[in-house]
Amino acid sequence: MNTSTLPKSSLKIRGVQYRDLSAIASLLQERLSLENNYRFVSLLEQVQKYQSCYGLLQVAKMLPSSWNRDFYVYVAEKDGQIQGLIQVAPFNQNRSTWKVELVLINYNTSLSHLLIGNCSIGSQLLRYCFEKIWEARTWILEVNINEKSTLGLYRENGFQPLAQMTNWECSPEILTKLGEQEPSLPNLLPVSNADSRLLYQLDCVSLPPTIRQVFDLHVEDFKTSFFNYVSEAIKSLWSKEETVRAYVFEPQRKAAIGYFQLTISQNGAKPHQADLTVHPAYTWLYPKLLTQMASVIQKFPEQSLLLSSADFQPEREEYLEKIGAERIEQNLLMSRSVWHKLRESKPLESLNLQEVLQGLKPSRPAIPTHWQPSTIENPIYPSSPLHHQKDENHQAE
Repeated sequence: MNTSTLPKSSLKIRGVQYRDLSAIASLLQERLSLENNYRFVSLLEQVQKYQSCYGLLQVAKMLPSSWNRDFYVYVAEKDGQIQGLIQVAPFNQNRSTWKVELVLINYNTSLSHLLIGNCSIGSQLLRYCFEKIWEARTWILEVNINEKSTLGLYRENGFQPLAQMTNWECSPEILTKLGEQEPSLPNLLPVSNADSRLLYQLDCVSLPPTIRQVFDLHVEDFKTSFFNYVSEAIKSLWSKEETVRAYVFEPQRKAAIGYFQLTISQNGAKPHQADLTVHPAYTWLYPKLLTQMASVIQKFPEQSLLLSSADFQPEREEYLEKIGAERIEQNLLMSRSVWHKLRESKPLESLNLQEVLQGLKPSRPAIPTHWQPSTIENPIYPSSPLHHQKDENHQAE
């Protein structure tokens, strides 16, 4: 068990244990009674899953790190109580980019517990992960723009904004209306590992260069190994979910121009979720892909559909507003590099160019002088006096 004991404090940060699950579940349920956060709901479902079977958590810890991508939780403990926790997860296959899923602090404790020395518990949890997970070169996260304290915590620890994300909800009425239309996508194909390079190329062209560099995705990230396929099948049976993946193929260009992954709630207990990627030159695919997903959802109990958009996807946001989808959350996508601090965009007007150019000015005004040819022979100019003098001497000889 890896522990981190902070100086001048009895606060210990360590990996989660089975005895912590009940306290974590109580803390999550308390926070969910105050605010509805889908990250808290997701972690609570995982905690209850491991809490129902003690051996399941032990098996998860014994799996290789490349397989266990589900439950990286670290807790901050002081005086025998859980003061806070952090959940992280690898974002890509080579584990160069990691994502901070959430940071949760127990605010029922005294103020002396919340601030240890000059560093808050949230900052100590983040720095513990930065030091422990040595393979991570970049960290990313999403935070609600209304959570000022959480946003300040991330900015204090070096995170900088990349893009604005918007979460949308399509009501069952909208999905029913879309499902009545006929989806005309003749080149819609199911996804397999043989299509990983096509999906990788589609992902590269649909993202801005800065975000593509931060995500650091490769062809292997779009493949599904046998173990992941089996684990996803077991997880689907456990949670009563079904996943549908398909992409639109352009036969002339031999490229994928659209892709969606639809996670369907079979019993209608929670909303459906969709992940959508469209080539920037084929934005007319948005109505067709939404219609295709709506027709698939019609076979299951009525429930809303959740999907997201970024500020560099104006066509997607325009279409979702057109069909009457509702904005339910505004998030900020942020990143932190362990190698160098990413520069924020600085307006040109803030640069004092007068001071920069002051040293380039001449010390005195230029004085015009008569030009004199060089005394060195220049063969490039045969009409020069030196050239003619040399020719006369040669003839005299």
